[in-house]
Amino acid sequence: MTAWPVVALSDVAVGKGQYGVGLSSRVLSPGDPRYIRITDIKDDGTLAPNKVGVEGDRAAWQNAMLDDGDLLFARSGATVGKTYLHVGAVEPAVYAGYLIRFKLKPELALPNYVFRYTQSPQYHAWVKGSQRAVAQPNINAQQYGGLPIPLPPLPEQRRIAAILDHADALRAKRREALAHLDELTQSIFIDMFGDTRNSVTTRFADVVNEFRYGTSVKSSSDGVPVLRIPNVVGGKLDLRELKNVSLGQAEFERLRLKDGDLLFVRTNGNPENVGRCAEYRPESIEDLGLPGSRCVYASYLIRVRVDDELVVPAFLSTFLNGPGRKQMAANAKTSAGQFNINIQGLGSIEVPVPDMGRQAEFVQRAKQIEHQKEACESALAGLDALFASLQSRAFRGEL
Repeated sequence: MTAWPVVALSDVAVGKGQYGVGLSSRVLSPGDPRYIRITDIKDDGTLAPNKVGVEGDRAAWQNAMLDDGDLLFARSGATVGKTYLHVGAVEPAVYAGYLIRFKLKPELALPNYVFRYTQSPQYHAWVKGSQRAVAQPNINAQQYGGLPIPLPPLPEQRRIAAILDHADALRAKRREALAHLDELTQSIFIDMFGDTRNSVTTRFADVVNEFRYGTSVKSSSDGVPVLRIPNVVGGKLDLRELKNVSLGQAEFERLRLKDGDLLFVRTNGNPENVGRCAEYRPESIEDLGLPGSRCVYASYLIRVRVDDELVVPAFLSTFLNGPGRKQMAANAKTSAGQFNINIQGLGSIEVPVPDMGRQAEFVQRAKQIEHQKEACESALAGLDALFASLQSRAFRGEL
């Protein structure tokens, strides 16, 4: 293991950290700079695809224009510690007030090396130990200036950054392949059933035997598994973070999930998340060593039990996660910054009801794609583990 000197971020930065502008966002017009806010930065340091512009004339935000190599740190909220490295050739951009910019001295520290360090386990441990909790966690510019960074010579910084860039690019390609498989499922749906605008449709409520809200009882250390909003992602159930809830027998029987039940997210601060749905399959719980027949769901979800003589649940799930999303958004309401859809709004969505044989054929084709996705996800998990190992070793001088 190579012992490198450890320096503070302020030692390799040009001046102090600079706060962004506290201006409102607006629709992005051609030729205007993008407005980067905390919510636009994803956990991996890339930017979300949805872009907005910044209010005010150029004089109001000129000093917050980003230059090539500028490094942004999130200073407040649940996402404190997130970082973004601006590459000037990407697009002109202005950064918002809850972000802090540091410009680095290129003769001492390569921006990409420092950015890669801010994605490492060592950095995240520092963030956890440094954030001050008042109303919400925060780290100010002075604290960020004290961030300790292991600093090898420039050639070694360049080598480490290149290795991590390459490993991260492999992960990105695998994620892109997964996205293409998702698109393929929707493409097959359109190929078999059209875009449904000219199809025979009926109200969703007409093919449903029961709508029901979940339990508001708080999770506990014992009880039965309970599915929550974070478990309904990407058209399927994500069971990596599963909680329990303790219920009386009558309430448990009322909320017990059965094979083919559809679960819908009914409220969220992000309108894109409202109406997300997934089909419940007991084997997904049983794969965790838990009884699949003893699972319930939380109050921010709606359980839908369809008439399986009229529709195949997996067929409806694909429609409502794809072509039906526009109707879902149109039926959602907003209150106190939260978007929500209730049973009435969900039930009024128009859904196609093709021949059951055609529905079953689609589901079989979709399952084949799902098997490919599972293999791709397994490979991605391996790449994620490799990347985490490389990150940890890189900044201990072990690469």
